[in-house]
Amino acid sequence: MMEETIKTKLHQQLTPTHLDVINESFMHNVAPGSESHFKVIVVSEQFEGLRLIARHRLVNQTLADELANHIHALAIHTYTPQEWSEVQQAPHSPMCLGGDK
Repeated sequence: MMEETIKTKLHQQLTPTHLDVINESFMHNVAPGSESHFKVIVVSEQFEGLRLIARHRLVNQTLADELANHIHALAIHTYTPQEWSEVQQAPHSPMCLGGDK
C-alpha cells in the first residue's frame, strides 16, 4: 500500500513526533480504491530553523520515487513541535472540481 510506504519513509528520514498520511484520492476523479492523492502532516524537530520550501524539499526528496512513479498529488503540511503545539491541525483540503476548473 502506498500509504504505508509513505509513512515508513517519512518515519525513517524525518523521525516525526507526529505524522498523518491521509489518502485523499476519493476527493478526486480517480478509480475507487486508488492511492494517487495524499496529504501529509509532518511534525519534526528537523524542521527547526528551516524555511517552508526547505521543509517541503525534505519531504519531496524522501518520497522522490513515489512522486515520480505513483503519486499524482501530494499536499504537504510541515511543522516544528512548537508550531504544532500552537495549531494542532492542518488546513482542510478542498474537494476537487476537476482538471479544468
